[in-house]
Amino acid sequence: MKIQAVKGTRDFYPPQMRLHNWILEGWKEVSLRNGFEEYDGPIFEHLKMYEQKSGEEIAEQLFSFEDRGGRGLAIRPEITPTLARMVNQRINALPKPIKWFSVPRVCRAERPQKGRLREFYQWNIDIIGVEDIVADAEVILCSVDYLRQTGLTEKDIVVKISSRKMLGKLLEACEIEQELHTGIYAALDKKAKIPEDAFEKLLEEKLPDQDKREKLLEIFATKQLSDLQENLQYSSEAAEAIDELIRLFSLLKSMGISEYCEFDIGIVRGLAYYTGTVFEIHDREGELRAICGGGRFDSLLKDFGGPSIPATGMGMGDCVLEILLREKGIISEEMPKPPVNYFIAVMDDELVETAAGLAAKLRLAGLSAEFSYKKAKMKKLMKQASETGAEKSIILGGEYIENKQIVLKNMETSEQRTVDYKQFCDELKYSEPNQENSEK
Repeated sequence: MKIQAVKGTRDFYPPQMRLHNWILEGWKEVSLRNGFEEYDGPIFEHLKMYEQKSGEEIAEQLFSFEDRGGRGLAIRPEITPTLARMVNQRINALPKPIKWFSVPRVCRAERPQKGRLREFYQWNIDIIGVEDIVADAEVILCSVDYLRQTGLTEKDIVVKISSRKMLGKLLEACEIEQELHTGIYAALDKKAKIPEDAFEKLLEEKLPDQDKREKLLEIFATKQLSDLQENLQYSSEAAEAIDELIRLFSLLKSMGISEYCEFDIGIVRGLAYYTGTVFEIHDREGELRAICGGGRFDSLLKDFGGPSIPATGMGMGDCVLEILLREKGIISEEMPKPPVNYFIAVMDDELVETAAGLAAKLRLAGLSAEFSYKKAKMKKLMKQASETGAEKSIILGGEYIENKQIVLKNMETSEQRTVDYKQFCDELKYSEPNQENSEK
């Protein structure tokens, strides 16, 4: 029986793995550059943790099971609840602020579609212990820093920013009951994805009162923060939340990334734990799902039994990102292999063991090396060497058999010279690991 990969998962053959590693290594490099430390947690947690804290959408997408003791467990659909649990366990010992990042593999039991799979990788960065909006600005900066590093510009991507706190205060100012807020957020989250009449119908289901609904539609039509500030009547608490967003945009301008950022009142994020600033990064054409999203979740640690402590962060999945990078021509399957320092060409079958031993000596000296497993003609061997991307070739043939000498060939210039095998190996003993012996 021929077995296929499970729908919604991916096989990473070597060319795809090179692309995958390029993305993940970039995430790690930028995280470290921005002052974040790496962490990770278990691939499964107690089921109740996700059911209670991740919001209805995530809870419905869990791969869950019972262990042998009858305990309900679930494969992680995200890592933020794990972060909260881990921080709470050592809250008094951890220095503040906490700036952590992770690149977990996560799973969600949903219908696979473009940019959304059942199994994927997600880059998470979080700052815990900073109440000021400057932490939110730093999270956005780090996200944009990575995307800029890949080659994407402000013409390719846009950071859409809003505030759950501001929306909540505006709903209160419109005298909309607290119990209706979650449903309105869910409707607003779909606004950009469905036709206008479908959105109005959905909003009517969530908010039957026509007068209040018309007030909300007027608010939702706002394009600029200044318009919201000048033209609408709202409470002082709503005004404070708007002022906080204005300061965020000022910080982003000071950081030099304002051209990437814009206000969008329709950004609410689907997860239940967001309490303040929220943002998503999209392609400018709006043809793909969000590349990443995040915001402030000041109540999350408290919800997990810890202290009340401010927190903000973001998550970026690799699926939509890879699609966009391919469409922009930034990555392709032709990404080169890592260079090989030496390729050992065997021209006589009795020298295969010698080649294997020499390859081991080179590798133990911190150099990369490959060798041919059987003899071949020179033309074929040099083709193999070129295909590996080797910088130099070592030719084992008649010279070695007769005089214990090897031929060194520079693959770029085609220059070659004959050297004593023992002397070559003796010099390798003094090579530092992970440093290329460029004189050989």
